[in-house]
Amino acid sequence: MNGRNTNISFFMLLFFVMALFVCVGTSYAQPALPQRSLTVTATQALHFGTFCLTGGAGGTVILGFDGSRTSTGSVTLLSMTPAAHPAIFEIKLCQGRNVIITFSASTTLSGSDGGVLSLEVGPTERGGNSAMFATNNDCNFITPLRVGGTLHIPGTATPGTYSGNFFITFNQE
Repeated sequence: MNGRNTNISFFMLLFFVMALFVCVGTSYAQPALPQRSLTVTATQALHFGTFCLTGGAGGTVILGFDGSRTSTGSVTLLSMTPAAHPAIFEIKLCQGRNVIITFSASTTLSGSDGGVLSLEVGPTERGGNSAMFATNNDCNFITPLRVGGTLHIPGTATPGTYSGNFFITFNQE
């Protein structure tokens, strides 16, 4: 009987060891996290359209992030092509994380005939400078960001085509 108890004890020990391997084999682990890379693509430039200065007082052209356009002072808006439109950036970020945007409040545009204009950047459809907003959880979803601005035109502005750059920093939180 002693031999039989030893065999039973051996099989019970073997069973517990096997059960231990099965438990270890089904340990719990955190799933792989999606990528944390932030991708931003500029898909459309900011364009104020065509306008003309009709007096010496100067004025502004205000372009909303929604594409609306108004003017002040002695600036007359013309409905010629190219049409006015906001800048558009496409943001792709997994995990529905927050994005904080920062940008310089103003920049200078240079004219084809030597003139300069001042551009006040913003607001965006997500808010002003240092605005924070959430992106979608889907890694294939693109969150658009539309940006408008105010163009300050002095009364002494020279006719021509004006161009320049503005920079927006996108930080994920």
